Amino acid sequence: MTKNEYRSPQLEDALAAQDVAAVAFALRHDVVVVPKLVSDDPTQGDQVRVFGRENTDQRILLLFSSADAYAAMVPDDPRREVMLYEASSLRTFLEVHLDVLEQVFFDIAGPHTMAAAPEDLLKALR
Repeated sequence: MTKNEYRSPQLEDALAAQDVAAVAFALRHDVVVVPKLVSDDPTQGDQVRVFGRENTDQRILLLFSSADAYAAMVPDDPRREVMLYEASSLRTFLEVHLDVLEQVFFDIAGPHTMAAAPEDLLKALR
């Protein structure tokens, strides 16, 4: 898969319009770019990279409309990798980690950032 295939034009358009319903539709019917945790342990498998604030157990899930949008957030990270998630994979991740996720952000580096409560995103995916 080429770098340009790591994108969701449908999600890009929904974020540009700041349309919550269109974002939910895109997540249910297209893909979303998810940061991949890069590890030197080959037995670890593919895991979602989440972000956290100091002195808290809560985590923030960052989702992107494209690999380029993720690169804009971590331009100096030489080991940035992404995965594509469909609705079922994203729903499963949220269900398993709902107790530690405090917020979900889309394209946090802009220009069309949106945020959602993990519970609301999970409802939209069901």
